[in-house]
Amino acid sequence: MNQRKEKLSPTVQASLKSLNISFHKARKVINQIRGCSYEKALMILEFMPYRACKPITQLISSAAANASNNLGLKKDTLFISQAKVDQGITIKRFQPRAQGRAYPIRKSTCHITIIMNSKNRK
Repeated sequence: MNQRKEKLSPTVQASLKSLNISFHKARKVINQIRGCSYEKALMILEFMPYRACKPITQLISSAAANASNNLGLKKDTLFISQAKVDQGITIKRFQPRAQGRAYPIRKSTCHITIIMNSKNRK
């Protein structure tokens, strides 16, 4: 049998660990940019009113910089092929309350991973 080898486009990955934002809130932003090109994703994130937009913008810029420096890819050919948000650790704190009681505070974190591919232009 003759197996055909397909030329796979190079992938670039960037990840952000233990971001002090709930994974539900970060996933709301990531769902909007999944599958978009690099420029379109930056444009969408610039005009969204959420706090998670700034670190995600920095993460996408980091992945694009990795692509241009390490693999020699152009930023205008990049698109977000995979983007995922996972739940990180939960930081536990206590708030003092009346009559010597303690009220637990749970600060959730998340891990964000962006994988970008290059479009093969002919």
